[in-house]
Amino acid sequence: MFKSINKIIRIIIYWDFLINSAWGFLGPVFAIFIVQDITVGAAEKGAKVAGFAALFYWGIKSILQIPIGKYLDKNHGERDDFLFMVIGTFLTGLVPFGYLISYLPWHIYFFQVIHAIGMAMVVPSSYAIFTRHIDRGKEAFEWSLDSTVLGVGMGITGAFGGLVAAYFGFKIIFILTGLLTMGSLFLLFLIRKEIYFLNSQPKKEEKEKK
Repeated sequence: MFKSINKIIRIIIYWDFLINSAWGFLGPVFAIFIVQDITVGAAEKGAKVAGFAALFYWGIKSILQIPIGKYLDKNHGERDDFLFMVIGTFLTGLVPFGYLISYLPWHIYFFQVIHAIGMAMVVPSSYAIFTRHIDRGKEAFEWSLDSTVLGVGMGITGAFGGLVAAYFGFKIIFILTGLLTMGSLFLLFLIRKEIYFLNSQPKKEEKEKK
């Protein structure tokens, strides 16, 4: 299945699988962590903190990724896309380690903002690279493959995340999420040369003008 896909698309699918699987560990238990460790058993207060945490993440991510996307479109070539993807992944990987030292609501909000900034950098840049390098005639298949792979990963780690949290606590969940997210960075560097080499070549239009 993957042999017929070019290297850049294949690596991005692997990266997408790894980073989303990492956060799949955390998704089902995050609100429970807030109630148990941040609001110390106060369910109503915990629900409010979880709600505002979601607001900080989705609100800031949604606002930032539009201007980031426009900026990336204005700067032709993919070096900036790749750089944003790497920095965004790194920032996202720091967040679970931040949860390890969190014990007040504003700590959660702060790291949610960091997470939002990271993903606002990741989403437009990864979509741009994926779109440019998708194999012609396989667009629907490769987008659906990416969605399927990350969905399977999140489903599996979501189930395991609940079990791990139940038996070993939240700290191991945060560590696993952070390490796997940081680990996905190594996948990106496997395509660094391809992206930098392709961007060093003269554009077709420039060749024709000459």
